[in-house]
Formats: sequence, structure tokens, C-alpha cells
Amino acid sequence: MGQGRLPALLGLACCLLLLGGSRGLGSRGTTQWPWEEEQGPMAEGEPWSRARYEALKKHLGAVGALSKQYWQYLTCKVWQEGCEQEEEEEEEAPSPRPGWGLPLVGQDYLEILSTWYCSFSECCQTGDCRVVNNITGLAADLNGQLHGQHLAKEVVIRAVQGFLQSPQPEKALVLSFHGWSGTGKNFVARMVASHLYRDGLKSECVRLFISLFHFPHHMYVDSYKAQLKNQISETVQRCKQPLFIFDEAEKLHFSLLDAIKPFMAHYDNKSKVDYRRCIFLFLSNLGGNTINEVALDFWRAGRAQEEISMELLEQRLRLELQEPAENGYAHSHLLEENLIDFLVPFLPLEYHHVKLCARDAFLARGLQYTEAALDEVARMMVFVPKDEKLFSAQGCKSVSQRINYFLP
Repeated sequence: MGQGRLPALLGLACCLLLLGGSRGLGSRGTTQWPWEEEQGPMAEGEPWSRARYEALKKHLGAVGALSKQYWQYLTCKVWQEGCEQEEEEEEEAPSPRPGWGLPLVGQDYLEILSTWYCSFSECCQTGDCRVVNNITGLAADLNGQLHGQHLAKEVVIRAVQGFLQSPQPEKALVLSFHGWSGTGKNFVARMVASHLYRDGLKSECVRLFISLFHFPHHMYVDSYKAQLKNQISETVQRCKQPLFIFDEAEKLHFSLLDAIKPFMAHYDNKSKVDYRRCIFLFLSNLGGNTINEVALDFWRAGRAQEEISMELLEQRLRLELQEPAENGYAHSHLLEENLIDFLVPFLPLEYHHVKLCARDAFLARGLQYTEAALDEVARMMVFVPKDEKLFSAQGCKSVSQRINYFLP
């Protein structure tokens, strides 16, 4: 809807809101208008006096003035062009205000209208008006597009849904994704962003950090700590529900993890800023070997991957992450202080999972496929262990590039 049509519609809406918002109810539920309060009750059949006519004219003029104020308020909030100049002019030469204020109901509807407009326009100052929290869509896409990860689907959906539905969570939600490369960790993180925020990873409420890209040199770790804490604080002040994604989290210096620990800790009611609505996602290849060993043991025992339980894998993962090693998890206090709510295991992908990934890649490009083509793509991948050749060593990471061989 263009700017030319909005003023007329808003003017009419504001008149109705103001007239409706400014009237009260008499003792018997009858409508009492403002000019009746000034002139007193009118007997049935009594003609309108000149004074009553002037009172009505005065209030209709006020309605027009306030409608203009509503429109100015909305345009400043939405387009934010020329507002500063108008404010300065008003300060220099203030115009007389109507004798009655903005009705609360009118102000509420104006907030709703501006929020509705911001839902599809670039006008948000905080980014919160573009938060959508589409849990239904997230669950549908995870079930339809994430293959071979029954545990990750269940944990992510339940954790995120429970967190968003909680009226007052005790702390930020912290999920740590673990598994081999190509098993879907980045895919799920992007999917969470795209279903919680209208702009996905491009949202002002989403920050993505890649360890070796954003924090490459340990000699500058103190500078990184200050920068990271400032960026998180600024995002929290701008958005009530921010999302922070840390890719290659195992390569983060442990002091960086400890530096952001207060943002994930339980709320103590002393902090000036409330971080309880933050969501932290850590993506790591750590634990991949442990997860694969469990999956291989199940296969050798003739049991399906879907029988692997969360309790079994989470215990094994926690033990591995706490072993002394060159990783930030082992040296930081995140696990020791139970700040990570869920360790989410991503299982290795088998041959039929790779075929499903190939099918999705064909469909994403609008290409026709055959079972023979899907098999050929899957056979291009490297499978391990050497004897069983059960799991894809790269997961589905390079599947989309493999189908280039089938393009005309």
C-alpha cells in the first residue's frame, strides 16, 4: 500500500477511534458525548442550541488535528524521513494542542498498525517486529528435510518450543550441536534462524560467529573478548529475542567461552540487562567419533539407528567433551556449571540418507531425477569404516555439487 492511500484510510480510522475512544457511558449505559458533558443533558426533542453546535464543531476540529498527529506519528515511525526537522520546528514554534489527549485505545491501535506495517517493511528500529517464531513451520521442515537425525529433530523442536512458550525462563537457551561434518548442524541452525526471524540469518537479531574467521589469532584473545561481549550486549539491547550462532565452537579459545558465560547463566535479578530471552547455538565436530562408534555398535548388533536413545549418547558426549584436550569445552566452565541445556548429537548418515539429500538437491533446482541418478550421486561419496562402508564420511555436505554432473 503506497503512502498516498494510507493517509486517507488512517484519517478515517483515527476519526472513528478518537470518537469511540473519547466517549464514556452514563450511569444507565447510554452513550454520552464530550459536548454533552460541557452543555449538560438535552431533553428529548429539544432542538440543538448555538452553544451545542459550537461545542460539536470544536471537538470535530480536535478530531481532525489528532488524526493528523496520528498520521505524522505513523510516518515518522515507519519511514523516519523529515521527522527530526519537524520536531525542531515544533520546539521553536509550538502549536496549540487540543484540550483533550490521545485516547488510549487509539494509541494501541496505532501501535498495532505500525507493527503490522513493519512486519513486511524495512522500518524496525529494534528488529523485534520481524520475529515470527514459526514453530509449526520449523517442525515441518525438520521432519521433511533433515534426514537420519531423529534425536536432533526431537531435541531442537522441544527445546525451542518450550523456551519460547515459557513466560519467564530462568536463563538463556543454550544448545550445543555435535557430530561429523555434513550431518546437518549448520542446516538446522539456519533453519532455526529462518523460522524464528522473518529475515533469517540476515536479521538484526541474529549474529553468526565463525571461530577461525572472527577469532583467528589467540594472541588477540583479550581484544576478541571485549569485542564479543560488546556485540552480544548491543544485540540484546536492540532485540528482546536474539540468536547467537557459534560455528566451529571447538576452536574457540576457552577464555572466549568463559567471557560470554554471564550471558548464559541463571538470572540473578541484579543485572541491568536481562539475557534470559537469548538463544545460543554452538556447532562443533567434537564428539563425532563417539557418536559414530555408538551408531556402528547398534548396526553390528542388528539394531536400527532410530533405536539410539538421547540418554545414551548425551552421557557419552559429556564424558568426551570433559576430557583434557585442545578444545574450549574442556577448559571452559560451561559444562562444569551446567550452562549447556542440551548436547544435541547428529548421527552419521547412511547410504539411503545420502540418496534423500540428493533428491532434495535435485528438487531445490527444479530438476527431474531418477532412482538411478540418486544412486549414482550416492556412490560418488566416500563411505567408512573401510570394511563396512556404512557411513558417509562427508555426510551430505557435497551432494549439491555432485548433481552438477547431471546438468545438460
